[in-house]
Amino acid sequence: MEECCSTKPKDKEIKKEHFDGDGHDHSHGSEDKTTLQLFLPAIISFVLLLAGIAMDNYIKPDWFKDWVRIVWYLAAYIPVGLPVIKEAVESIGKGDIFSEFLLMSIATIGAFAIGEYPEGVAVMLFYAVGEVFQTLAVSRAKSNIKSLLDQRPDEVTVLRDGQPVTIKAETVNIGDTIQLKPGEKLGLDGELLTTSASFNTAALTGESKPDTKSKGEAVLAGMINLNTVSLVKVTTAYQDSKLSKILELVQNATAQKAPTELFIRKFAKIYTPIIVLLAILICLLPYFFVADYQFRDWLYRALVFLVISCPCALVISIPLGYFGGIGAASRNGILFKGSNFLDALANIQNVVMDKTGTMTEGVFKVQEVSFGEEFNKDEILKMVNALESKSTHPVATAIHNYVGDIDYTLPLENVEEIAGHGLKAEVNGKELLVGNFKLLDKFNITYDIKTDNIVYTLIAVAYGGKFVGYLTIADSIKPDAQATIDKLKSLNVSSTMLSGDKSSVVKFVASTLGIENAYGDLLPEDKVNKVKEIKAKKQSVAFVGDGVNDAPVVALSDVGIAMGGLGSDATIETADVVIQDDMPSKIPMAISIGKKTKKIVWQNITLAFVVKGIVLILGAGGLATMWEAVFADVGVALIAILNAVRIQKMKF
Repeated sequence: MEECCSTKPKDKEIKKEHFDGDGHDHSHGSEDKTTLQLFLPAIISFVLLLAGIAMDNYIKPDWFKDWVRIVWYLAAYIPVGLPVIKEAVESIGKGDIFSEFLLMSIATIGAFAIGEYPEGVAVMLFYAVGEVFQTLAVSRAKSNIKSLLDQRPDEVTVLRDGQPVTIKAETVNIGDTIQLKPGEKLGLDGELLTTSASFNTAALTGESKPDTKSKGEAVLAGMINLNTVSLVKVTTAYQDSKLSKILELVQNATAQKAPTELFIRKFAKIYTPIIVLLAILICLLPYFFVADYQFRDWLYRALVFLVISCPCALVISIPLGYFGGIGAASRNGILFKGSNFLDALANIQNVVMDKTGTMTEGVFKVQEVSFGEEFNKDEILKMVNALESKSTHPVATAIHNYVGDIDYTLPLENVEEIAGHGLKAEVNGKELLVGNFKLLDKFNITYDIKTDNIVYTLIAVAYGGKFVGYLTIADSIKPDAQATIDKLKSLNVSSTMLSGDKSSVVKFVASTLGIENAYGDLLPEDKVNKVKEIKAKKQSVAFVGDGVNDAPVVALSDVGIAMGGLGSDATIETADVVIQDDMPSKIPMAISIGKKTKKIVWQNITLAFVVKGIVLILGAGGLATMWEAVFADVGVALIAILNAVRIQKMKF
C-alpha cells in the first residue's frame, strides 16, 4: 500500500502546525480562550482610543496634554501592540526579518515618534481585531471537524480480574482487554482475542459486506461487533487510533497549501523587503530634490506607505478562505486533507466512480425466485434460508429478509463453505447447494438457462443432484444517485463508472442514472488503464471508491475521493477527500465548495491589490493620511476575512 501511495508523497506529508497564512503561530494558546478573552485587549484599546479622540477634539480638558496624552495613548497601544512587537522580535530571531509584524511595528512606533498617537493606536487596534476574527473562524471550523469526526464511544467495557468494568475510553491502557457485545462499537484499535467474530465495517471502509476477523487479526476503532461477545486486546492508545490520526490530519489540513496560497506567500516574502526599501527611499530621497524638505512630513508619508503596503489582507484572508472551505465541507460531512484539493476539485473535468457502495447501497434484496414446478418453493426456500444463516455474506441477509424466520429444526449436516462459490450441506440425506453457477459446475449439476443477460446477481440452488432454479438479488441504487449525476452534468463534469461487477449489471445501473461511460468485469489494473486513457486526453480526474481495493486508481487520480473511508489505513494514505456518510450527492457538493472557495479567494486578492494600489499612489504623493492607510490595510483585511468566513454559512 505504501508503494501505491508514493505517487503523491507531498500531498501525504502533514505538518503539525497551527493554521496561519505566513508560517507563524498566531495562536498563543488562543484556542483555549473564550471570545471575551480574545477580544478583551482590543476592547480596552478601543475604549481608551475613543476616549482619547473625544478629549482631543471635543471635550478638550486642560490636563490632557504633553506626557499625560502620550501615556494615555501608550496605554491604549500596549494591549494590542505588545503581542505584535513580540512576534516581530521572534520572527527576526528565526531569520524572518521582513514579516508583517515588523511592518506594523515600524509604522505604529513611527507614528508615535512623530506625534500621530491616535493613528498609531488605530492601525494596531484594527490589525489585532483582524487576528481575533481569524482565530475565531479557525476555531469554529476545527470544532465542526472534531464533532463530525470523533464518533468513538466515550466509555468501553474492560476486563479487570476477569470482571467487566466500564471506564472512560481515553483511560484504557495498551494491553487491556475490551469486552465487546453484539451491536457495540469498538472504541480503540486492537487485536482480536476471540477465535472469530464478524464486524460491520461500513463506517470504516464503505464496504457493506460484514468482515469476519480471526484470532490475532487487527480490528479498528469504529467497527461494530455483529453477532457474538468478542474480546479485543488494545494495541494502540486512544489518542493514537486511526480516528485520532484523521482528526489531526484534517484539523491541520492547511499545512498542504493550495497553489494560489503558495504563490501569495512567496510573493509576500519578495514584496515586503521591497516595500521597506521603498519606504526608506520615500523618507530620505526627497532631501536631494525638494527645496523645502521636511523630514517629519516625508517620514509620515513613508509610514503611511508602510501601513498601506502591509500584506496582512492577503496572508490572513487567503488561507482563511481555504480553511473556511475545509470547514464548510466538514460541516457537510466531507473531509478535505488539504486546501490544495479544494483547488484541484474546483477544476476537475471528470469524475470516475466505483459502483457498489458508491452509487448503490451495497445492501442486497431478493428481486425474483425462479424454481422448477416440480419443487415445493416454500420448502426449498426454508432450506436455503437455514443454510444461508451459517454465512455472514450480505446475500444471506437478503435471503433472510425475504424468507423470514429461520427454521432451526431442519436437520442441516456437514455444512461447508466453498470459497468463491457458495455453501454446501446435507438436508434429509440429500445434498443442498446454494451459491453461484460455478458451484453447480463444480458438482456437475446441469442447468439450461443463460445468465449473461440477467442484470441481477444470481444465486443458484440445487437439491438432491438436480438444478432447482435461482434467486435474483439486486443492490439498490442510492436515493441521491440520480441527483448526483444531474448535478455533475450541470457543473460540466463528465462521469464514468468502473466496476468489477458483471458488465450487464454495471451498464444497467449506468443507463438508469445517465452515466456517460460504464465498464464492468474490470480488475484493479483495468481500472488504472481506463483512468490513464482519460488522463492521456489532458483532462483532470477525480476517482470515487472505497480507497482500499481501488488504492492504485486513487493514487493515480488528481483527486482521490473515498466513500466512508473513516479509519482505513489505505484510505488515510491514498484518498484526498473522504465523504463520511457515503452519500454520492456530496461529490458535486465537494466540487461546488471548491469552486466557491476559489472564487472567494480571488475576490479577496483582487480587492486587496486594487485598493492598496490606489492608496499607495495617494500615500506616496502625500494625499492619503494614516486613516486612509488603516482602511487600505486593516479595513481591506477585515472585509476579506468576513468574505472568507462567509463560505462557512453558504448552502450547497
